[in-house]
Amino acid sequence: MPYWMDYVGGYTDLATRVLVMGLAAMSVNFLLGFTGVLSFGHAAYFGLGAYGAGLALKYLVPSTPLAIVLGVLVGTLAAALVGLLIVKLRGIYFAMVTIAIGQVFYFIAFRWHSVTGGDDGLTGFTRKPIDLGFTQIDIMTHDKAYYYLVLLVFAVSVGAMALLLRSPFGRTLLAIRENERRARFLGIPVDRHIWIAFVISCFFVSIAGTLYALLSNFTDPRSLHWTLSGNFVIMAVLGGMRSFWGPLVGAAIFVVLQDFVSSHTQNWMFFIGIFFVCIVLFFPRGVLGFLRRK
Repeated sequence: MPYWMDYVGGYTDLATRVLVMGLAAMSVNFLLGFTGVLSFGHAAYFGLGAYGAGLALKYLVPSTPLAIVLGVLVGTLAAALVGLLIVKLRGIYFAMVTIAIGQVFYFIAFRWHSVTGGDDGLTGFTRKPIDLGFTQIDIMTHDKAYYYLVLLVFAVSVGAMALLLRSPFGRTLLAIRENERRARFLGIPVDRHIWIAFVISCFFVSIAGTLYALLSNFTDPRSLHWTLSGNFVIMAVLGGMRSFWGPLVGAAIFVVLQDFVSSHTQNWMFFIGIFFVCIVLFFPRGVLGFLRRK
């Protein structure tokens, strides 16, 4: 992709952002499309991953892989604890509580200026070259090298997600989505499965958050805000909520439209909103669902 993006008016960082947002949207869809549980708080774990990686690079370890690992650990552990508190909630109650808890993390990052930089954002860190012993991969100054690192992480993450969904555990999640009451009658521990699905989903979105922070060497409280969670849901619905690759298609449409329209007007969200309404009204299965039906 980096070799032909320039010819269609794009750039390498845009391709990288499509992969990062695609992974985040597919993570949300793991919980929404395949388990039937709507969360509007995934931006919290996306942002925690971003802050975890940034703070690790700035204060702890000058290593990109270790920073990614620490960022993912921060986001996943927070999700595991939060999941234990909300796992018994369903429907709108689950969604609203995830928003509330996500906003708690947002205001902590917003107010804790001495550590997070507050509204100015976290700066002073940069991704480091990866030392393989026999050679170095310079992802610090070469955007194409960083793109291929993100592509590798994306491929491994999506492969793991696919294996999980094709396993007996994944089939159990589909059973819970289709009829939770019948799943309970069959003896399935529904709450435990939903908690595990929530933690796995947040694990993958935390990976996306670390990659997003390293893309621009910057993160701010907006990466924790609930509106970003709404964007993830929009991407999943745009592409096709119950299909595996649909959220990636939706993320590509959303990110490219945002980049193109925002270069012409500050009211870019208006046009994306109109497009989203048209998709929901006329193509309820999303863009990928419509193409497959055709």
